[in-house]
Amino acid sequence: MATTSSAVDKAPLKKKAAMPKPASPPARKRASAKAGAQTPPKDAPPTAAKPARRPARTTPDPAAVVNELSDLVARASENTLAPNPLIGLRASDFAEAAQSLLKLTAVSPGATIGSLAKYAKSLGQIVQGRSELAPDPKDRRFADPAWQGNFAYKRLMQNYLLAHNEFNSLIAGSKLGEREKGQAQFLTALVTDALAPSNWLLGNPAAVRKVVDTGGTSLVKGVKNLVSDMRHNHMMPMQVDSTPFKIGENMAASPGQVVYRCETFELIQYTPSTPKVYQRPLVMVPPQVNKFYAVDLAPEKSLVKWTVDSGVQMFMISWRNPTAKHRDWGLEHYAMAVNEAVDVARQVTGSPDVNMWGSCSGGMTLAAYLGYLAGIGDTKVANVSWAVCVLDGARAMDDTTLGLFNSPAAVRAARARSRNKGVVEGSEMATMFAWLRPNDLIWNYWVNNYLLGNKPPAFDILAWNADTTRLPARFHSDLLDIIEKNPYVKAGTMTIRGVPIDMSKVDIGAYVIGGITDHITPWKSCYATARVFGDDATFVLANAGHLQSLINPPGAPKAYFSTAPSRQADPDEWTRAAVRQEGSWWPHWRAWMQERSGSQVEAPRKPGSRTHRALCAAPGEYVLER
Repeated sequence: MATTSSAVDKAPLKKKAAMPKPASPPARKRASAKAGAQTPPKDAPPTAAKPARRPARTTPDPAAVVNELSDLVARASENTLAPNPLIGLRASDFAEAAQSLLKLTAVSPGATIGSLAKYAKSLGQIVQGRSELAPDPKDRRFADPAWQGNFAYKRLMQNYLLAHNEFNSLIAGSKLGEREKGQAQFLTALVTDALAPSNWLLGNPAAVRKVVDTGGTSLVKGVKNLVSDMRHNHMMPMQVDSTPFKIGENMAASPGQVVYRCETFELIQYTPSTPKVYQRPLVMVPPQVNKFYAVDLAPEKSLVKWTVDSGVQMFMISWRNPTAKHRDWGLEHYAMAVNEAVDVARQVTGSPDVNMWGSCSGGMTLAAYLGYLAGIGDTKVANVSWAVCVLDGARAMDDTTLGLFNSPAAVRAARARSRNKGVVEGSEMATMFAWLRPNDLIWNYWVNNYLLGNKPPAFDILAWNADTTRLPARFHSDLLDIIEKNPYVKAGTMTIRGVPIDMSKVDIGAYVIGGITDHITPWKSCYATARVFGDDATFVLANAGHLQSLINPPGAPKAYFSTAPSRQADPDEWTRAAVRQEGSWWPHWRAWMQERSGSQVEAPRKPGSRTHRALCAAPGEYVLER
């Protein structure tokens, strides 16, 4: 790639489980009564003393353990990986945030003194037991009843909440600029989240209780988990137990065949499940971050299976996991790889054109390809679905933490870092994402794995998320250019094979999906993607986060979505025009796809063609590469 200078309804809260509860007062009374009934009367004859018994170890409540792990899964699955070209934060970024925090005393001295006085007064109320300070009901760190019922724990929690709230209030009401406020709040949250009493053994009532109940076994298991993570997981808490999952067996198990393989990708043709199929095939372009099978997990939540069962002929690109020798694979290289996949799908099916699907960085690649086709006057792509994809580079950092630290210096540093190594490691991106949301992705697992001595949950979404891939240095650099140059909005600032990219020339049907609670690709930024394709693009807003917006099969409890053409420039205005529909958006998308997939023909008996014969069974070989 070459560049030139130049009000929706709120999503329903998910039910999250509390930590294991101690015995309730009635239960303790029953236990005391039982003990009293076994005490002999005073005039009873003496009995021989029985040998002292060791206290019985309490078996953890299975339901409570399941609920704890379900809570971890729900919170972690909202924070799956996505490409962020800045990779991570530099030491100078933290210094800048610290400078913004220290600047408070200079720009708001009166407010600082007032905040300290307020803190001292409120602290006195806490010590005296007169404070009504309570955590947010959604804050699962303090869900254990001991935080309210125990004198010491309640005051410890209230003191922590007081300090946290005062810092936030002081920053929010200061005279700092918005960027400085965001940086100061980020650094404050990073420190205060780490210092939460729930993160420390003696400060966590559930952990203390479990040590006692298990006779110290939970502590031993926690230490073993810690040592294992230090040795095998880049000193980060393990988020998932991946051992129950095997690619091709209980994940990425939809039947099909690899019908094309080159150095960059394999192309999978899925086996039809209906007697007739629509003639125009669908070619999916997944992100280069992680692997394609996020849309093909268990059969009951596989978008691949749903699509094939809808009579659509489906092809999937499975990207190769690049190494340093592939450092020169850039956006142009990937766009031309998409062109190869499209031509193979057309040849195999006999269709003159195709429908396509692009998500996240795969959508960015697809946009470059469509701009190239428009530039040369080729019409072999008819309609495109875009899932959680941001094409407006100016909005790529909107409402994100890394956007607070976006600067020319940060971009140069990120570019140099990947250029020196040849690739961006998936583990680097995973660590960066974890520290941007430490409560969900670090401290949750710190408590679960180390303080409680539990195994991390075994869950397919998290197993997929842990199966990371690398990004070639050139592609990473091109993603940085998209942020800097905004080529999908500013025509002519990007070229593919010497063809200037002008998205206004792209004339296709567009279906764009965003998620209300998606903090990785915020929904308003996804709405801007729909606007790239004009007033007739269909925008769908699901009441879910980044990955849950895609894994949204019919039957999901409390699921709903809003939809309308993207005719309003302001996304908030769009919400007033959108129509809310209960349930999953999958049936809505299926109807949209079927209307645009041509006539029905007999399903092919065999995969591939004489030119492109089946090479191996799906999911292929590239998906297995580490």
